[in-house]
Amino acid sequence: MLARQPLWIVCVVAAIHGVFFLWYQSSDWTTSWSDQDGYRRLGQVLATTGKFTRFPESPTFVPEVLRTPAYPFFVAAIYTLFGVHQTAVAIAQIGLIVIVCLLVYAMAHRLVPEPVAWLAALATALFPPIPYFAALTMTEVWTTFWFTIAMWLVILAIDEPTPGRFLLLGIACAIATLSRPVFVLFPFALTAVAVVVLPFVAVRPRPPLWHWAAMLAAFAIAMLPWFTYNYVTLGAFTLSPAGGIGRGMWEGSWQATWSGRLQNELTHLADDVEDRGELDRRVAEIAEREKLPAGPMLEYVHQWEDIRRIWVEPTDANDRARARVTADQEYLRVALGNIRRDSVAHLVKRLGRGVFVLWAGEIPFRYSDINTLPPWIIRACWAIQALIVVTALYGVIVLARSGRPDAAAFLAAPIVYITAVHFPLLTEARQSLPAMPTVLVLATIALVGRPFQGRRWRA
Repeated sequence: MLARQPLWIVCVVAAIHGVFFLWYQSSDWTTSWSDQDGYRRLGQVLATTGKFTRFPESPTFVPEVLRTPAYPFFVAAIYTLFGVHQTAVAIAQIGLIVIVCLLVYAMAHRLVPEPVAWLAALATALFPPIPYFAALTMTEVWTTFWFTIAMWLVILAIDEPTPGRFLLLGIACAIATLSRPVFVLFPFALTAVAVVVLPFVAVRPRPPLWHWAAMLAAFAIAMLPWFTYNYVTLGAFTLSPAGGIGRGMWEGSWQATWSGRLQNELTHLADDVEDRGELDRRVAEIAEREKLPAGPMLEYVHQWEDIRRIWVEPTDANDRARARVTADQEYLRVALGNIRRDSVAHLVKRLGRGVFVLWAGEIPFRYSDINTLPPWIIRACWAIQALIVVTALYGVIVLARSGRPDAAAFLAAPIVYITAVHFPLLTEARQSLPAMPTVLVLATIALVGRPFQGRRWRA
């Protein structure tokens, strides 16, 4: 009976889930998640002027140094069609969630029986963090959409290799990268799996290497306009000048020194109090209250203020844009000094808290309510997500033993890749969200697919 369940049920569940979070998150639209402001501004300027800048009124062009262009163009398209309304963006992103569920079904149905594929799609529709971010003007759902397209194309390409599918895969990876720069190396990770892993596990003819080379070429060509833009406007052939790894490294060097709430309090204090003497006095009060040494706290807020001053003090928009690049370089220099001072402790923190937060740290409650939640609710959220990821890792083994070790290797690639590239950086659970549909496919295979072992699944 499960095999005959219509797929529209999954679509309706995904849409209802998205509408719930649209209503639930609306009170935080203008008060929380300040990252939304940059995307709203870029989308509005693109929609009205066609320029990729936050300062269209400037007599000289001010380049954008923080955001890559794919998501702002999506927001601009929504604004052009429906006006500058967050509700329109949220509804469009709910539509993307529905398509993601269909992609999950299509991807899983090539690997497992139809009931398992249907349940994987339903699990995706019910996974709260995805619709949570659909209500916000942020890149998470858009990037998840394109990353899931890429993973679906991977399965298609290894099942039925054609040059066209590999070219489309390269383009999909490029759009995902232009939405979230951290995925810039993912096409190379896929190629590494094809070259290093497939010769040992493939149970069918492997795609020729020139197909993977074509994928990389398509990726490079699709990325070229953005690299050219950065070179022309900033004189640097780079992916995202001030959105580089410097600040992420610096914040990662302090992550897990204190609780998240305490670090957030120190950060807001450093933002709000300009007088250094008053800042030091307030930090000393917090240290006494928490019964913790004040020295590291003072060093943290001083570093925050000193580096932030680099790009806050310039008044000219062009000078400030270039100062962000300088600040990111300073973030990186200071971060490396922090890490070298206590490298063993830093490694332990990254292996413990950093990786855990990355894959299990999402709390799908309104940002304004998180600090008032009972600790048991937060721990329950963490436990459920940790269980999903552990189950997905077992799903890799189940899929490999059931006749598809090649697909298992590629579906495991996002877990390995995202963990590796974020390991030295500040980690947030939303950074792993693009891979969660793939993770849910693997978890469903582990939980429901076991009765189908013993016979080869349909390829």
